Amino acid sequence: MPYADLHVHTTRSDGSLEFDEVPNVAQQNDVAVVALTDHDRLQPVDEPVLERDGVTIVNGVELRVETPNGERVDLLGYGVEPTAELEGLVERIQRDRIERGQAIVDCVESRLGIDLGVTVDDGFGRPHVARAIDAHPGVDYDYEDAFDQLIGYGDPCFVAREVPAFERGLAALSAACRLVSLAHPLRYRDTDAALGLTADPDLEAVELHYPYDRPDVDRSAVERAVDRHDLLVTGGSDAHEHDLGVAGLSRREYERLDLS
Repeated sequence: MPYADLHVHTTRSDGSLEFDEVPNVAQQNDVAVVALTDHDRLQPVDEPVLERDGVTIVNGVELRVETPNGERVDLLGYGVEPTAELEGLVERIQRDRIERGQAIVDCVESRLGIDLGVTVDDGFGRPHVARAIDAHPGVDYDYEDAFDQLIGYGDPCFVAREVPAFERGLAALSAACRLVSLAHPLRYRDTDAALGLTADPDLEAVELHYPYDRPDVDRSAVERAVDRHDLLVTGGSDAHEHDLGVAGLSRREYERLDLS
């Protein structure tokens, strides 16, 4: 079991875990350190790292940005100490997320002829829509079907959203965080281009440990980038429910990050 899970979502965005539940759930999963990395939203604390009931909680954020070649990637910021620039950036992103979320809900409800009964507010994301579809008694779609057939990229109810440019997002995170890492590099359409971003000196780490769909996924390209650019390694489960520690860092790997 990993010592540190540095990629966890809460109800601040599209996760089901409440902030106050984190210590207990971490202990249940034998995880000593949890980084809360909600999508484009800051945590309700100012401390970069805090202790709660024997569990270390790293104040983090996951920010989606657009690269110069048009690819959208996610950056993980750790040890957040909010700045006016970062706060303003996420506020603008949240306004766009709400507009986009409502457009997706309207499309699904119109297409399926149902009322999803959801409220679109701060932190709303597609998993909220998928959960509502899965729970609705009047449709045959489950959670995975919703993403595969309705709201996934290229599907009839998918709506793209505005995101900041890579350079702007990275600059805002670098000024406010103790460490910035490239999230799940093997999920992007152009892995080489995504890993090429790690040549930027402000991008000091890459997420090596991650629960990709295929258990035998080849991480050698990520390992080469780590060696080439002398990167630190991060890792986490990308948890949206209560299953922490599916992937993460050993104690030695976590201590190398020097976040405390």
